Amino acid sequence: MSLIGKEVNDFNAMAFANGEFKSITKADLLGKWSVFVFYPADFTFVCPTELGDLADNYEEFKKIGCEVYSVSTDTHFVHKAWHDASETIKKIKFPMIADPTGKISRDFDVYIEDSGLALRGSFVINPEGKIIAYEVNDTSIGREAAELLRKVQAAQFVAEHGDQVCPAKWRPGEKTLKPSLDLVGKI
Repeated sequence: MSLIGKEVNDFNAMAFANGEFKSITKADLLGKWSVFVFYPADFTFVCPTELGDLADNYEEFKKIGCEVYSVSTDTHFVHKAWHDASETIKKIKFPMIADPTGKISRDFDVYIEDSGLALRGSFVINPEGKIIAYEVNDTSIGREAAELLRKVQAAQFVAEHGDQVCPAKWRPGEKTLKPSLDLVGKI
């Protein structure tokens, strides 16, 4: 069953962000665009490459009014230890959510029951708290922050211009499509 249109369930989780521990809840998502990026575990191999890429692109997400949240089944204490130990992870300014019980990972259908880890899931959440785009990869396949940013930009455009859609590789300022009978078979 698709998660598109699913409202994010209530949650209350600890996170490590900007050198502090803080609580993150569903209320923090409402009224703005959000991205949840699930990854298997701290102190691993592909995960720091992805989170480093997100850190390098974080200001671009902020410019469009989108908050980034990374989530793993590690505790917030482990997130801090990883931040302190890794030059790549030290770049992170976005909240690193702790999901040691797997509750949030299960709600997003990325929890791996046998290992207690999460698959690599990227979720775009609109200001109403609903999932409008997502992608889930095996633990061995990394993602690219620029494509996730493009998906958020496209989702924002469609939310603002409901009669238009964004074609493949669309970027802000490029031509969109207005679905109509005249376009059928012409593209």
